Amino acid sequence: MTLDTIKPKFPSYKNKKVLILGLGLLGRGIKDTIFFAKQGAKVIVTDLKTKKQLEPALKLLSPYKNITFVLGRHRFEDIDRADLIIRNADVPFNSKFLQYALKQGKNVDMDESLFAEYCPCPIIGVTGTRGKTTTTILIAELLKSTGRRVHLAGNIQGEATLPLITKVKSSDLVVLELSSWQLQGFGWKKISPHVAVFTNIYPDHLNRYKNMTEYINDKKHIYKHQTTDDFLIINRSNPTTKKLIKEANSRVITFSQSDFPPSYKTKLPGAHNKENIAAAIQVAKLFGVKAAAIKQVIASFPGVAHRLEFVKTINGIDFYNDTTSTTPIAGQKALASFTKPIYLIAGGATKKLDLTDFGRSIAKKAKLVALLDGTATDALESAITKYQKTPKIVGRFDNLETAVKTLYAAAKPGSIILLSPGCASFGLFANEFDRGDQFKRIVKKLS
Repeated sequence: MTLDTIKPKFPSYKNKKVLILGLGLLGRGIKDTIFFAKQGAKVIVTDLKTKKQLEPALKLLSPYKNITFVLGRHRFEDIDRADLIIRNADVPFNSKFLQYALKQGKNVDMDESLFAEYCPCPIIGVTGTRGKTTTTILIAELLKSTGRRVHLAGNIQGEATLPLITKVKSSDLVVLELSSWQLQGFGWKKISPHVAVFTNIYPDHLNRYKNMTEYINDKKHIYKHQTTDDFLIINRSNPTTKKLIKEANSRVITFSQSDFPPSYKTKLPGAHNKENIAAAIQVAKLFGVKAAAIKQVIASFPGVAHRLEFVKTINGIDFYNDTTSTTPIAGQKALASFTKPIYLIAGGATKKLDLTDFGRSIAKKAKLVALLDGTATDALESAITKYQKTPKIVGRFDNLETAVKTLYAAAKPGSIILLSPGCASFGLFANEFDRGDQFKRIVKKLS
């Protein structure tokens, strides 16, 4: 997607039938629905969740009278009638409703890719298994130093990209975090961002993908449709991304943790965050941000909620919320980020990932671990038990507050209580952010 491409004007959807296939609760579907309602479209929202489950979202949409809701199900008839279908990223590609729409030749799109098709300014897209949110938000902060107006969206909690189309100007910059599912929409259109940032690849989402090849192929759309006028900023140390470098048609800039300048200071814990920062620095340099400004922004950047987020110190014990650790590698990176003794909360729902190395890391690094019940927890418990030299597991819990209080009673001053589950949140929690928010509320009530 080159800078000199003349973009067409965003089409009018007034009186058009727009189907929102999956509303969700995290904000993107809500904001897209409002966008089309304000455009004067006849909006139909369908979702497998019930009216009660979606109550917070429905309350926000209640002022708009041109929205019809079909809840607890999707319907083929709504697909048949739709002029445009906006697929929520949580609707899997193998959904029979999505597959029906595609086979019928319906106009199916996604929030981010529809925006990208008409966006008049450069887009910086960021993907990867780990670190993409932190990297995306840091890039946006760094690019503000250019004096250009910077828009942040994509897979950022509570944000929607499409509504920006009425605000962006050609002189602006847009920074998007892009998940593998969001990149499917880019693949449909055969477009990629002007600047693609690829942080890393690790096993993930094998509860939704048949294998890692499928997952990686979706990630590749971040650069697959670039030209020689575009840029790919990619991790040369990660074994998988290193192999992808030769596929790029664009100009390649590599980074690794070793590129983090030794004179720089950062508030972000963990060696993996130095890798994220190194990626962001390359983007900043590309857009002419001065070295002094880069150094200052990195020193002051506070980090991102739910990612090794410091919550509070109580009686000499530090509490950290790393709820977006939904993969074993994320849990391993979190454990490696601290030198103080760690009392860990881990476990949860399966993503069909191998937990062996995470269990070994827990056995080696954690003083004690409280396990949250879930479909992955048996396997994690077995791995910890296999590698532990002394008993590590204080119990299995179906209540987060009990798990926190159990570890708090055991922890000593100078130690850390860390929520870094290494597993998904389904079952005990609405989502990983709910898990993190609950943890923070529990901690703040402790004394």
